[in-house]
Amino acid sequence: MLAKPLLSQFLANDAVTRGLGDPEARILVEWLVDRTETLAEHATSEKLARLQVQQLCRRARGIGRFVTLWCQQRERGAAAQLAAAERFHWPLPPADIDPCELMQAILDWEAGQSGSDYRRAG
Repeated sequence: MLAKPLLSQFLANDAVTRGLGDPEARILVEWLVDRTETLAEHATSEKLARLQVQQLCRRARGIGRFVTLWCQQRERGAAAQLAAAERFHWPLPPADIDPCELMQAILDWEAGQSGSDYRRAG
């Protein structure tokens, strides 16, 4: 299946990146594109692929909202509630983390690469 029709589900809609700075939005969109292309390669039906991309977009919106709440708005309690409601399993980040660093660490965690964990020693 071609990825282009699936990509249009989020490329033409700013809901996924709303509230994010350009660098964090770029990281999130690149992750979404990569994941969508992988889904398209392995899709058994177009309907299933569209459903999977919708779920992926919902998760991405939650991740973006978490980063916005944690870093830009400094609403850490609200961010923690969102993480619990969305069943995000990564550890809560330090208060002073850079938004780009946080976005990348979360997406690495989502991809199963917890080796780039943002927790700091000390």
